[in-house]
Amino acid sequence: MIDSHCHLPLNNDPQITSRFICAATEGDWEELSSQSNQNIPFFGIHPWYAENIDIPSFKERLRNILKAHPESGVGETGLDRLKNKIISNDARELFSAHLEIADEMNRPIVVHGAKCWGEVYKECAKYKNIPSFLFHGFSRSGGLIPDIASINGFFSVGHSILNDHAINYRELVKELPVDRILVESDCDGTKEIPSLKSIVEKLSEIRSMEFSEMNETIDENANRFIRRLK
Repeated sequence: MIDSHCHLPLNNDPQITSRFICAATEGDWEELSSQSNQNIPFFGIHPWYAENIDIPSFKERLRNILKAHPESGVGETGLDRLKNKIISNDARELFSAHLEIADEMNRPIVVHGAKCWGEVYKECAKYKNIPSFLFHGFSRSGGLIPDIASINGFFSVGHSILNDHAINYRELVKELPVDRILVESDCDGTKEIPSLKSIVEKLSEIRSMEFSEMNETIDENANRFIRRLK
């Protein structure tokens, strides 16, 4: 069972066999560099921490650490209107820097787009050498789904699916192409989270698939996202 999006510190869910671990800040990069082989590090800076970054020096540091870890990806990065309605120039420039380096080095990227998925998609679509995009926690209306899939975008489903009141989100999940679905814990060590298995179980129920088939499909999708499978 592959957790497609989490942060440090890791949870101890014994059913997770592999994790895509995203940096929140550069302070995470050193620990991410020492992860075991089954875990895939993603290096970047979350948009919540985008202010006052020197972009040229950041790009050089990101380029160097990706060179040192050929299996790694870029992220978490993106844009955010959840904390602030106005996206700063610093945030936009930092997002572009991540995309430019991922494109230059042909690396998969994990993107965040709370309340601004359309803007995030438009920026991602400019880059033709990024092999795959993970739209982490995607929660917009289904109209954007075909566009995201057209740029080899994937969608990670999290614990919101377990909320019986999240009717619109569950309807959105029904629209996701089954060969593009991943699951995520989004853990960061600050709170109790449901097991990844419970997310897969609910997803199986909603999509009318057997658990074993859904779990196998999700793992295949995750491996395609990071190019373990073609």
